Amino acid sequence: MRVLGIETSCDETGIAIYDDQQGLLANQLYSQVKLHADYGGVVPELASRDHVRKTVPLIQAALKEAGLTAKDIDAVAYTAGPGLVGALLVGATVGRSLAFAWNVPAIPVHHMEGHLLAPMLEDNPPAFPFVALLVSGGHTQLISVTGIGQYELLGESIDDAAGEAFDKTAKLLGLDYPGGPMLSKMASQGTEGRFVFPRPMTDRPGLDFSFSGLKTFAANTIRSNGDDEQNPRRHRPGV
Repeated sequence: MRVLGIETSCDETGIAIYDDQQGLLANQLYSQVKLHADYGGVVPELASRDHVRKTVPLIQAALKEAGLTAKDIDAVAYTAGPGLVGALLVGATVGRSLAFAWNVPAIPVHHMEGHLLAPMLEDNPPAFPFVALLVSGGHTQLISVTGIGQYELLGESIDDAAGEAFDKTAKLLGLDYPGGPMLSKMASQGTEGRFVFPRPMTDRPGLDFSFSGLKTFAANTIRSNGDDEQNPRRHRPGV
């Protein structure tokens, strides 16, 4: 069985063709980083319009890469959410339209389930049951996975997701978008232990997370050491 997959949940247009016997046959990915860089973050309307421009050409490129035609596709899967509503609509519209035209099933896929099961595509996939730490965009979750479709939420962030705290801290430090990779690189250059951050939720039962306090502590540390968004250089690596 060959499945065409369409991902348009945020600022990347991803197209793949997967065969249940041969594995990954094609993978086409387009990033909108340059489009959103001047705005310091993803602009939903711009993201949607760019998906409109890129989705069909990338599908054509994926078919060419795999040496296939539409007649060789047995199903079309698309990201149904969560994500940016307008961006999701582009992928869903294209996916369902192609499935209708090709007379094959259209399969909506939950974005987080896709991340959760991605390790199953590895040459040596994990055996069930396993525990997964799911950190993606606005989600930070700890999940018990006993089988496909069999999940139990063990814990999650009660406020900001880890990614949100990461992005906000990068912005406070004056880093260009996307700030995450630059923040990780900068952290390796700092002096460990120079600033001692609190460890939230350690005195509470359960497996939930909290990142809002860390974000606030980072902001206060930057400002109290003479740095602000206009002059953030001196203490950036240490934070």
